[in-house]
Amino acid sequence: MSRLVIWTYDWVPEGPRGFVRDLRLRWACEEAGLDYAVRTVPLDPKTADHFAHQPFGQVPFLNDGDLELFESGAGLLHLARKSEKLMPGDPAGEAETLQWTVAALNSIEMVSVPWWFLGLRGAEDNPLTGWLQSRLDHIEGVLKEREWLAAGRFTVADLLMADVLRVGKIRSFGDRPASEAYVARITERPAFKKAHADQMAHFAAADTARA
Repeated sequence: MSRLVIWTYDWVPEGPRGFVRDLRLRWACEEAGLDYAVRTVPLDPKTADHFAHQPFGQVPFLNDGDLELFESGAGLLHLARKSEKLMPGDPAGEAETLQWTVAALNSIEMVSVPWWFLGLRGAEDNPLTGWLQSRLDHIEGVLKEREWLAAGRFTVADLLMADVLRVGKIRSFGDRPASEAYVARITERPAFKKAHADQMAHFAAADTARA
């Protein structure tokens, strides 16, 4: 059995498929050529065992032998330390990769996710729109000047930033051609396509099992 085990839900509705965050860990493993298996916990009801492994009842969480981590960002950084395909081994390249990985989570996703949830409530004037627009404009300025975020090449920072930005609704206002090209280029990578297809197939098989 694979030493790396990625845990996800046994099933989710169609809406979030392709965006459940185990995809990030699958994608990283595919980029790095790391062998892994996928196991599941129930979406509903959540069990005491699930909370024992992930205190917020979310996915993914990751097993690497006796080591266990929750949160997709923590899992990505753990995987990145296993392969220079995901993060350079030199101190400068590693530091640059780390800062942009954290930026994807703390400067972009921490605004985009609450903005998206408020939008689900149907409010005509989302109070977070200006904040999100500012953050997206700033990352557009960065991407106009460089192909990759860190170390002059693809790293786990690009994987995570592209995954945050690829939610179409988040990019649906404003004209940001560099960001559009960045997301398109990175999601054309074979590792992303395989990880995405595998997640979609996983949930489709769950539909059949539930029928």
